[in-house]
Amino acid sequence: MGRRSWPGVGSGGPRRVRGGVVRSSPAAAPEAPRNVEGHVGEAHQRVKELRRDYDRLRGALKVDQLEAERAALEGRMGEPGFWDDQEKAQQTVVRLKSVKGETDAFSAVARRLDDLEVLDELAEAEGDEGAMAEVRRELEATEKAMGDLELRTYFTGEFDAHGAYVAIQAGAGGVDACDWAQMLLRMFTRYAERRGYETALVDVDYDDQAGIRSAMLHVKGRGAFGWFRSERGTHRLVRISPFDAQARRQTAFAAVDVTPEFDEDIEIEVKDADLRVDTYSAGGPGGQHVNKTQSAVRITHLPTGIVVACQQDRSQHSNRRTAMALLKGKLYQAEIEKREAATAAGYQNKSNMGFGAADRIRSYTMQPFTLVKDSRTGHEETDVQAIVDGEIDGFVEAYLRWQASGAPPRGKGGD
Repeated sequence: MGRRSWPGVGSGGPRRVRGGVVRSSPAAAPEAPRNVEGHVGEAHQRVKELRRDYDRLRGALKVDQLEAERAALEGRMGEPGFWDDQEKAQQTVVRLKSVKGETDAFSAVARRLDDLEVLDELAEAEGDEGAMAEVRRELEATEKAMGDLELRTYFTGEFDAHGAYVAIQAGAGGVDACDWAQMLLRMFTRYAERRGYETALVDVDYDDQAGIRSAMLHVKGRGAFGWFRSERGTHRLVRISPFDAQARRQTAFAAVDVTPEFDEDIEIEVKDADLRVDTYSAGGPGGQHVNKTQSAVRITHLPTGIVVACQQDRSQHSNRRTAMALLKGKLYQAEIEKREAATAAGYQNKSNMGFGAADRIRSYTMQPFTLVKDSRTGHEETDVQAIVDGEIDGFVEAYLRWQASGAPPRGKGGD
């Protein structure tokens, strides 16, 4: 941000001396305001720096390759018989939408930069303060857009460019925990939609009273895992319980697991003898198809205890295929983590999701005050309602910057 000169600062006038007596000082010549040429030079330098940053980001994120891929996908969609294989066609459409989102973001910033450079030249030629004010406004807007692009450079993980599966499981807190799990599902769905991703509810287990015991959300599109990996851990809610007749304050917990999406042909061996496959009626609040056919599929990998389930389609075969792809992804990710001195247990159901949970990452306090605080980054915000409505950008960005810095966690959030 450029320094601003404020009128009246440094000018002569009354001044207060010891004892509270106000004396009039001799009129001093007013400080000369910074000339327009100085403002123009400063703005011109910032515009040049933005252009250099844009070119650097474009190369680092391989936008040229994305644009070539976009052209190829659009050409494929125009071929005869494209829709003959509905499943592959849908995958292509989802991929194209994701790639278009990336390239359109860069194109929008490029147009802003082009307009800004023209405005800068006009302001320099005219030497007009009004034109400079417009340049400063456009500079701020362009810098903000560039900041969002820069966050993508933190996607350095092997799977950050993949889609994501977000699993939510209610922990300690009874019905409040189930209600909290459903609130998190809604929060993540809205966040994904705001970022332009398509979502699908792969599996859900509704509680008898309210909320959900568990759910699996599929976030489709390039980079979804990169944006969602910050949410893995235990989330804690403190509020006046709507289910307590005495209106007492209650604490509830829910665990979130985020797994990258892998292609179905991922090279990992899964023996049939290691699997237990159960079919059951799809659950839900109602509908013509619910509880009429055994279309839902649950697969348990016996050696690791990893459990996956899918009930999003009416076809048992389709649900089994989706569940197997999800299982392979979890096994593959667990193996990668083992190589990095982690354990596959991190991708099993959470065993400690209550007070003292070692992986608690964020606390959401609604009463007696409003505060959301991340225990890793120290980032906090007070508009809890906006957060649970999906506006978690500040926490995601703070996590990406914190992880890139290599700094240690700040401590338990909200304690």
